[in-house]
Amino acid sequence: MTKTLFSQQLLDWFDQYGRTNLPWQQQPTPYHVWLSEIMLQQTQVTTVIDYYQRFIQYYPTIEDLAKASQGDVLALWTGLGYYARARNLHKTAIVIVEQYQGMMPADLDQLIALPGIGRSTAGAIMALAHHQNFAILDGNVKRILTRYYAISGWPGKKEVENKLWQLAEQLLPNDRIADYIQAQMDLGATLCTRSKPDCKNCPLKVDCQAYQYDIPQNYPTSKPKKNIPTRQIHWLIAQSLSGKVLLEQRPNSGIWGGLWSFPELNSSDNIAFECQNNFKLSGGEITAKPHIRHVFTHFKLDIHPHIMSDVTMEDQIAENKNRTWYKIRDALQLGLPAPVKSFLQSLQKQG
Repeated sequence: MTKTLFSQQLLDWFDQYGRTNLPWQQQPTPYHVWLSEIMLQQTQVTTVIDYYQRFIQYYPTIEDLAKASQGDVLALWTGLGYYARARNLHKTAIVIVEQYQGMMPADLDQLIALPGIGRSTAGAIMALAHHQNFAILDGNVKRILTRYYAISGWPGKKEVENKLWQLAEQLLPNDRIADYIQAQMDLGATLCTRSKPDCKNCPLKVDCQAYQYDIPQNYPTSKPKKNIPTRQIHWLIAQSLSGKVLLEQRPNSGIWGGLWSFPELNSSDNIAFECQNNFKLSGGEITAKPHIRHVFTHFKLDIHPHIMSDVTMEDQIAENKNRTWYKIRDALQLGLPAPVKSFLQSLQKQG
């Protein structure tokens, strides 16, 4: 199939079935496209919509985002996951204000040089906001191309990825680039899905090799499986007589970077001694709660909560930016990892 036929079939389908009412499509400025593309990484559209609308309400411009604190940005991001995206979003806003007078650059290489913006995201900004002929290669496009051309090999491998980039660029139409890029994303999200693709209604089925051989489920090739390790951590949930809980802000690097979490203990051995000596806490009985499993991309985390109630020495912990006592209702306004937020909400319900 020629690139003209490929793009025309995709555009004809888009004109009839494409999504045109998503909130970031109503005002496709470089900022709105950038924000939506970052949020949509590893995240479903249905989940992103509310976060996007809330984020734009708080930070309608790049300048507003740059002026915000990282903590406030992370608080808005709570529950969306992959928090490095939010930290990079904030960093990039500051760079754009300081180096580009608040205007996102309209140059692919300059975009890629910004924190958290890769080649595909930069291509989306150039195509959707600036209507320039640049390709994208997100998960949807990888799935479409590997099936259409029956390309074997995990797309994360450099040689496979390079081949897909070459094809994505060769297939670009001469006009309607924004609609074409959106059509690719829509086709992958609605018909050419990971499981149970709706091949019979696909506009590309006639020349799709995976469809012709009835093997769409074979593409793209899955990532080679590795044993996922399990890590163990112990939370100290200290509750004061005045109804506050002790939280500490995590370092910017590592898991949950910059978010507020419960202090961690080295082990469950002699918790009372560790509380008194390392945290200067004393109080009532320490109760172990059932463990919580949280799954990341590369490992599983088993969390063992230990509640220390009726703490009487909260004043001996210096109030600082890294460790502070919070009322639960105030803590829930912070940037929190999902399991921390869930645990706080359960404490709130218990009164």
